[in-house]
Formats: sequence, C-alpha cells, structure tokens
Amino acid sequence: MVVSQSGRVEVVVGLQWGDEGKGRVADALAPGFDVFARGQGGANSGHTVVIDGKKHELFLLPTGMLRPCKTCVLGSGVLIDPDLLLAELRNLQEGGMDRASLVVSETAHAIMPYHKLLDRARDRSRGRRRPPGSHDLGMDSACADKYARRGVRIEDLLDEDILRERLEANLDEANTLLSKVYDEEPLPFHETYSKALSWGRALAPYVCDASLSVSEALAEGKGVLFEGAQGTLLDVDLGTYPHVTNSCTAAAGACTGLGVGPSAIDRVIGVLKAYCTRAGEGPFPTEEHGERGDGLRTRGAEFDSATGAARRCGWLDLPALRYAAKVNGASSLAITKLDILAGVERIPVCVSYEIDGAEVGEFPCSSASLTRAVPRYEHLEGWRDDISRCTSFGELPKNARDYVRYVETAVGTPVSMVGVGPGREQTILLDA
Repeated sequence: MVVSQSGRVEVVVGLQWGDEGKGRVADALAPGFDVFARGQGGANSGHTVVIDGKKHELFLLPTGMLRPCKTCVLGSGVLIDPDLLLAELRNLQEGGMDRASLVVSETAHAIMPYHKLLDRARDRSRGRRRPPGSHDLGMDSACADKYARRGVRIEDLLDEDILRERLEANLDEANTLLSKVYDEEPLPFHETYSKALSWGRALAPYVCDASLSVSEALAEGKGVLFEGAQGTLLDVDLGTYPHVTNSCTAAAGACTGLGVGPSAIDRVIGVLKAYCTRAGEGPFPTEEHGERGDGLRTRGAEFDSATGAARRCGWLDLPALRYAAKVNGASSLAITKLDILAGVERIPVCVSYEIDGAEVGEFPCSSASLTRAVPRYEHLEGWRDDISRCTSFGELPKNARDYVRYVETAVGTPVSMVGVGPGREQTILLDA
C-alpha cells in the first residue's frame, strides 16, 4: 500500500537512454498522489501502462489520466502537438478512461504544421543522421523557434490577432525554407490559421497558469508527482551529445518546465531497466550484438511505441548509472523488467571501461571517448524461475534478490521498487 504523499513533490526520472518504464512506475505510485505533471518533452516520449492486460499508450498526457479524481498538468516546458493532444483526449473519452481533470499551461509552445514539414525536410537532407526520437514530429523546429523567441504558445491560439501576427511572420519564413531550400510545397496561410484557431477553441477549457495550479495544490497539502520523459543520457546538456533530445530530461527539467523551485522536491526516483536499451544512433558501450541481444529484444518487446523500430539492447552499465543518479540527486531507484533476465545463466554487468588502453571507472563526458569505450564486465549468477507472479521481495529467487542488492550497492542508492512484469499489479514495493 502506498502511503499518501500529502504536500510532497516527487520526481520520476529515467536514468538511461529512455524507455525505462517511467510511466508504469508513475502509475504504481499513483494512489499516493493527487496531481500528475509533465514539464518537458513532447510527442516523442510516450508512456505505456498495462491495466488488466490492456495496453494504454500516452504520448503527451500524464499517466494520472488513467486514474479517477486526479489532476494532470502539462507545464510550460512541454512542446504540445494540439492535434495529438486532442486525439489522446478523444481516445480516452471514447474508451471511458477520461477520469482525471487536465490543466494545459498557457505558456507551453505549440507544434505547428510547418514544424513537422521542416523536420521531415531536414531529416531527408541529413540522410540517417536523425536526432533520437524525432520521428518527423516537429519537435526540433518547434524547439528552435522557442529559443529564437518566435514560437507560437498555447495562449496565442486563443487570441485571433496575436495568432495572425505570429503566423504571418513565421509562415513566411518557413515557406521560404520549404520552397527555396528543400523544394517542398509551401503551406497556405488561411488553412494553417484556421486550423490553429480551431485548436484554440478546443483547448480553451483546459488552458490556465499551470505553475499556479501546482503551487496551489502544494499549498493545499496535496501530493504532486512529476513524470519525466525520455532519459538522463539523452539530456541536451548532460547526455551523449549530439545524439540527444532537445530538452532537459534530468530532474531539474521538472522544475523549470513547471515553474516550481528545486527546494520543493522531496524525492527523486531514478528509473532503470534491469538491462539497457537505446533507440537510434549514438554510443552504447554495453550493446549486445549477438543472439543474446536479440533474446533481450524479443523477451522485453523492445520496439518503439511510436514507430515500431527495434531498440538496441545490452547489459547494465554501472558507470552510466552512477553518473545519472548523481546528476539527478536520485533518492531511490526503481528497477523495471527484472523478469526479462530470467534464463540468462550468467548476467554481465559493466563495472568500468577500457578507453585507449586505460581503465576508466567513471562515465566520460566526451561522447568521442564513450564511443571508444570497451566495457569491463563482472558476471552475476542468473535464475531460471518465472518471477512475474512474485508479489514480495522475499518471493524472488535468491539470485534475483542478489542482483537487485548488487545494483543498489554499486550505485549507492537504495532500491524502492522492482517491476516483474508489464502489468500494474506486477510491482514490488520495498522500503526506501
């Protein structure tokens, strides 16, 4: 049973290259919280929750939307695709799952139709050099407009005059690039303007000051859970640049993206898989290219929820985990997909690297160095038992318990949760 986190703020953040299972961790913690908030990312960072055998995929909405009587917040740091957001709301309503109330920050930035066209055109010109998770979703172009101070915010969709002014300038520039540089058809102004106005009318009931909503909830003694998106090693500043995303994916991103001071955070829960995966390009020292990597991919269903693309799979990387736990100030760890390791006779765990002939125990800041890193492994004894029905830590096989405690000791952070399957009920809570 989860004790009510009245007046508390906790952050769920990924400690690897994303896809760690943050959504299922947030869902498991849901009974103890009143408000669920996202402060960064966008349509490129989906969360999956399995309830009674049915899979629910949310790309923009917090997982709290699947719980009754909760409040869900999309903060100013989220890049919002209005079409996708409205489609997600509609799907929940049609499925009888629209159980929570929604708040959308008026200062969040909108992904416009020309952003998607520009991303697609740029990706084609780059060949395979695509940013991770871009999927032609307009994230990169929208983020570029945001920091160039020419973005369209959600509040602009509600004001016909401001929207017209912004679109006239932005669309003129976008169409010049599309037609003159990328040989694409320009977007007509009236069509784009009408579409944006319709978004504003549909979203108006949800739009308000998200930072104020969170602050008022805390003042009322309510518990707030920040749901991070993607993973720390994809952070634009802290990750394996240039193979990173376009936002702060560390716990600090929750503060800036939701307008809450760092002193408000009571606990940071770092989420990791019992092994490791990475989508797209970039250094991945512990990647397993052989049959065992294929086995992890098959057993773990390691395929991107948005595109279906296969993820690269490998073994746990302790230097990377220690680094991610440090930069997030992780208070506890949540290990997911422990069940996938069942049947691996001896489980490799990377304890250090060899780089240019020297042993290196820390995660290198240089992506070039990480590309040259050769993992040095210790091997832990595995287990054959199916652990998916275990409901307590004591029910796990000894070697599975030893694996969890080994990670806990090596990272220097206590484990508070273990996932033994995809279902909501397949979660073991520990004291941490």
